[in-house]
Amino acid sequence: MSREPIELDAAPPLQREDLTELFRRAERPDPATHMVGTEQEKFGLWLGHADGSPRPANYQDHILPVLIGLQSYGWRPGADRGTDGEMIALERDGATITLEPGGQLELSGKPLLTIHQTCAEFSEHFREIDAVSRPLGLAWLATGFHPFATREEIPRMPKPRYAVMQAYLPTRGAMALDMMLRTCTVQANFDYASEAQCGQRFRLAMGLSALATAIFGNSPYQEGAVSGFATMRSRVWSDVDPDRCGILEFAFHEPFSYERYVDWALAVPMFFVRRRGRYHPFHRPFAEFMRDGFVDPDGVIQRATAADWALHLSTVFPEARLKPFIEVRGADAVGSRYLCALPAMWKGILYDEDAGAAAWELVAELDDGQRLALWDECRRHSVRSPRVHQLCVRLLASARAGLNRLDQRDAQGRSEARFLDAIEALIQSGRCPADEAIEAIGAAAGRDGAGRLAFTRAFHFAGAGVSDDPLPDA
Repeated sequence: MSREPIELDAAPPLQREDLTELFRRAERPDPATHMVGTEQEKFGLWLGHADGSPRPANYQDHILPVLIGLQSYGWRPGADRGTDGEMIALERDGATITLEPGGQLELSGKPLLTIHQTCAEFSEHFREIDAVSRPLGLAWLATGFHPFATREEIPRMPKPRYAVMQAYLPTRGAMALDMMLRTCTVQANFDYASEAQCGQRFRLAMGLSALATAIFGNSPYQEGAVSGFATMRSRVWSDVDPDRCGILEFAFHEPFSYERYVDWALAVPMFFVRRRGRYHPFHRPFAEFMRDGFVDPDGVIQRATAADWALHLSTVFPEARLKPFIEVRGADAVGSRYLCALPAMWKGILYDEDAGAAAWELVAELDDGQRLALWDECRRHSVRSPRVHQLCVRLLASARAGLNRLDQRDAQGRSEARFLDAIEALIQSGRCPADEAIEAIGAAAGRDGAGRLAFTRAFHFAGAGVSDDPLPDA
């Protein structure tokens, strides 16, 4: 027998002004307090198989022991738990370690004032993960797309929200599961002082994202052979979900306001509603959730809350997003040599007005179609394209000038511009990290044991012995 949904007494309904208030509370009026938070994902490989062939790491045998081992360095289990109570996150001093759907391990670093501090943070992370992983026979790969594993070979992680996403996203894009299981990135997060400055920085981040994709292109392989893309990761993201991914055209055509971003996010269908640790599938726009609520399996109407809104903002994936800070998302995962160049480049452009103005001139005249064409050119050819090469060289020069003007020095008197040295030299030579990988591995290493070992050597990084200098490749 059916029954009417029950409306329980609850907090006042979520209002539109509550949605924009999340962004206003994130404003940091003093530019001297603006920080950078950096995130890096990497693939785990187990090297102990009987035939010597590296295999994707699974949760129970490999990743869980790593999480347990890292607790000896002061990391503690996070509140988020797996489907059956499994440990799936760690936290320490404002930083977190979490799992992506295919077992990718992500360090989300704490917000820091300088890239020198970011480098020291990742140096420490690499030392710790190296010390824990070596005895377990594990290696970690820094690349944007898994170089040899098929989708079916990637183990799934016991994280409840991912089960909902894995059921829904394939109805939206043919490569959605590849995004979840076979991609890795480096991202950085930035502050803003006001609504106007948020809009300026958001437009810069969105407009220049394609060039960041080219500079940090580092995933030329798919299942053992060259794919035809400098960044297969970016190719995958172009066919995931048009509702929540891509370049947001309103960033270029309308006066920015928090309300405009809210309007866009309100129209994006949700993945789920989370209540008491359970994720209930719910694929209607957030605006409809605010209006109608969600009837849970017990027949109770659940009304939208501020926590629901914050969770929803974390499930939209444009090339730059507000979460409520500005997150830039266009780069492949790269190894230790280039890792700190990503937050350094964006800091120079976003936190120095002259550098930002010079960088914007590189793409200011593009229309919507030209922006998409540039993005495709960057993901396919990177700096092998003469046009992209010229734009990227100029972008890095602007970032360097900005960092030098910001003039934040380390104990040896070096500016943050030093973190651009390696990537700038590579780009000036007409190559990106993907080209270095192809030079080291060849066009068709294959998926047999020898091929897998070749990929592991090329993309593997180790943490032993790193210092506060730019992080070295293994």
